[in-house]
Amino acid sequence: MTMVLSIFAFLFLVTAMSSMFINSTIIVEWQIMDIYSAKLSMPLIIDPAGTLFMCTVLTIAASVMQFTKSYMAHEKFLDRFVLLVMLFVMSMLILILFPNMITLLLGWDGLGITSFVLVIYYQNPKSLGAGMITALTNRIGDVMILLSIALSFNQGHWLIINMHSSNFDTAIIFMIMVAAMTKSAQMPFSSWLPAAMAAPTPVSALVHSSTLVTAGVFLLFRFHPFLKSLQMFNYTLTLVASLTMLMAGMSAMAECDMKKIIALSTLSQLGVMMFTIGVNMPNIAFFHLITHALFKALLFICAGNLIHLHHHSQDLRTMGNVSHQVPFISAAMTIANMALCGMPFLAGFYSKDMIIESYLASQTNFLIILMFMTATILTTAYSTRFTAYVLIGPTFSPAPQYTEEHLSQIKSLMILTLGALMGGSAINWALMAPLKEPILPLHLKTMPLLMLMAGVAIGTMMCVSSSKAFSLFTSMNALMWFLTPISCHSSIPISMYNPYFQLKITDQGWNESPQLLFNFVKSKSMGLTLPQFNPTTNQIMSATLILLSASYML
Repeated sequence: MTMVLSIFAFLFLVTAMSSMFINSTIIVEWQIMDIYSAKLSMPLIIDPAGTLFMCTVLTIAASVMQFTKSYMAHEKFLDRFVLLVMLFVMSMLILILFPNMITLLLGWDGLGITSFVLVIYYQNPKSLGAGMITALTNRIGDVMILLSIALSFNQGHWLIINMHSSNFDTAIIFMIMVAAMTKSAQMPFSSWLPAAMAAPTPVSALVHSSTLVTAGVFLLFRFHPFLKSLQMFNYTLTLVASLTMLMAGMSAMAECDMKKIIALSTLSQLGVMMFTIGVNMPNIAFFHLITHALFKALLFICAGNLIHLHHHSQDLRTMGNVSHQVPFISAAMTIANMALCGMPFLAGFYSKDMIIESYLASQTNFLIILMFMTATILTTAYSTRFTAYVLIGPTFSPAPQYTEEHLSQIKSLMILTLGALMGGSAINWALMAPLKEPILPLHLKTMPLLMLMAGVAIGTMMCVSSSKAFSLFTSMNALMWFLTPISCHSSIPISMYNPYFQLKITDQGWNESPQLLFNFVKSKSMGLTLPQFNPTTNQIMSATLILLSASYML
């Protein structure tokens, strides 16, 4: 499977380069049937953005398959796991290749179903709970896509790239935006993303880099020419994405689980992409989507190797001082973290720096700029804390039995490490059209570098003087601004009250139980038959009272 995915990734890379150099898009359409004025067709689009994204997805999937050889070497049902991962990747390719809303629903639903099966793969109560909240949250987006398909019927087609104005534009744009927010875990649908860490680490590397969570961003990228016609879409998406970035950064600072910190960093970067689309820069958002996929998959695979070496312990506080034992994995993880922070001349720098400078050059709200800059500083802060705890700091647990780095582990990291090092510059210089560099004064031009230095300083201070005092603020950040209890512990009892009430009344009430019905009829009938069993003296007394009453009235 690794070889097959690598071959297809190379073919799509050649296709992407060809379509970018000649700047052309090919649409192949098969018309299935006509329903009055509506034409049901199956189009296939081969454009520069789609082919480049497919090349990225297949490259990451090939690296994940290589990583699976060592991480799940003792798995009993390895063939079933590989088949599920391949179905997951195929669903993402369907989502990218078909720009028709009905055909897109196949990939959209395929991602939801296969992600549920993969999250509950370990078959324990925790995995089942995480899978249920993942599936139910994503079903909200599925319903919104179905409703938008129904409302788009009056246009006579469902082609994404050719949507025109109609009376239902506001409703369709709102539903597509909500669908993308559920799949990309924007507020208030964010709680399922860290919960999905119950899946095996190879699945997490796929889900959080280039497949499930990026499907919403890619949907908005495809729909953007139609969505930007409603100005409220830009305002709403910008505000929601800013809050999501800030919430994810603050929650990652209070988290000690390695995989959850990386998941929250994914949530923060998804907020960056949504924010960039909200300010009408979809091409830069897509650029950041590609670079983020490369270094985030690398970060997850490095974390998976360390978790495997620590006997499946994910707590940062039990790790430390691994740079001497596993130097190649430590170097790859450092490169991935620096790319995430936007270190100059790494993959994340070219896209993230462009986003920050383009936004500082625009005329926008000061509060939004403040939240955006705070979230960016927090990204560097929790990445510094992560690196210090795992790679540099001392360990306080019994010394784990480290093994040498196997060739299969190094193979899974090589391509992604090169992508994290040179992917941003290669895409920016060779494959993408030249982007306009904003002209800024010196204090704004150096702002990204100053934010990077401030984040490193805050992360270092958090490691040196870590406070263990409990407070409401710390609890709020650890629970993702209380989104986790609201989504899990509050909504479930409310939604279960009516079914439970109906069960008690209908299925367990006196209408259903024969014994309860018999006792009810018996108690009522006894009250009616009691006067019939009175003794004779009572009857004579009753007759006497009746006669006396009649004579008195006369």
